[in-house]
Parts: sequence; structure tokens; C-alpha cells
Amino acid sequence: MANDDEDARFLIEAALQEVAVAIRSESVENGEQVLDYLYRRGQYAGRSNWHRPHLILLDLNMPRLDGRETLIHIKSDPDFQQIPIVILTTSQSSGDILLCYKLGANSFISKPVTFEGLVKVIKTLCEYWFEIVALPQDS
Repeated sequence: MANDDEDARFLIEAALQEVAVAIRSESVENGEQVLDYLYRRGQYAGRSNWHRPHLILLDLNMPRLDGRETLIHIKSDPDFQQIPIVILTTSQSSGDILLCYKLGANSFISKPVTFEGLVKVIKTLCEYWFEIVALPQDS
């Protein structure tokens, strides 16, 4: 999950615990950190507990490298382009929605305003991406 808002990260992690899904999650604050994580550089270099993401939750408006730029980088790299990316953002802009799909996003979700709504979204996301669809196996 990439989101610069500490409270948003906390709420999403709490929602994951609320739906009692057995997944490993990693949180970063910006697009640069997403790329550092994927390429195992910087603070992620040499980490023994590194795992390839099966899904990326990506906020759009982050410092350093925003979600749009991060999406471009990931979807243009053959090693990572098959990782599903769900945009989870406060934006409801039709321009953002269209652009993200053009750039290769797999889904675009505007963040719910209530915790209960967030739990419902996270539960649905987890059911869909981890129980219903077939994802590529780690290579």
C-alpha cells in the first residue's frame, strides 16, 4: 500500500484486520518508496523478508513521485507490469479515473468517508483479488 497519509494507512491496516484476511502487507509513503521496495534498493536492499506484491493499493496524490507517475513506472516494467494495481484515493475526478485506466490501473476506487465503508471496500477487494481471480504465480 502506498499512501502518504499516516491516518489513511492506519485505517486501511485496521480494515484489513477487521476483515481478518491472512495476508502480509507493506506500507510506504510515496511512489519513490514503492519503486525502492519493488527494486529492493535503499532501505529495502538485502531484506530477507522481501516478498513480491500480489496487489498494490496506490494513492494518487503523494509527494516525491505521485501515484500517476508510479503507475507509469510499474506498468512499463515487464518484471512488474502484471502486478494488479488498485487506485484507492480521495479523488473522484473523471479525468483521474480515465487517466489511471489508460495508464494500466486495474481498478479505481474513491475512498469511502466512513470506516465501515472502508471495511466493506477492503473486504470486497480481498475477496475479489485473493479468492476469485487467478493471479500470476511468483517467478
